[in-house]
Amino acid sequence: SFAKCLTEKKAVMYGAYWCSHCADQKQMFGKRAFAEVNYVECDARGRDAKPELCRTKNITGTPTWEFTDGSRIEGKAPLEVLAQKTKCSLPSLTPSL
Repeated sequence: SFAKCLTEKKAVMYGAYWCSHCADQKQMFGKRAFAEVNYVECDARGRDAKPELCRTKNITGTPTWEFTDGSRIEGKAPLEVLAQKTKCSLPSLTPSL
């Protein structure tokens, strides 16, 4: 639900398939959840790549997160920061007893 909320709030992650920090960021969500994130592949050799969009947006490093207010976070972003920027609720990581 957190990943879906990021997409609903139009947050976008720009990345590259070979980028280790991008892989770390994806892993923070988990594979199934990350599939819900609005992700743009910037390397022309990657799957569903949009290098022209990345150039137009002046993406100079990956990962880069972009938000509707025009602000950006360059580099791996903690989920708590993404939650603050988008007002999306993070799921509770506390196990229920």
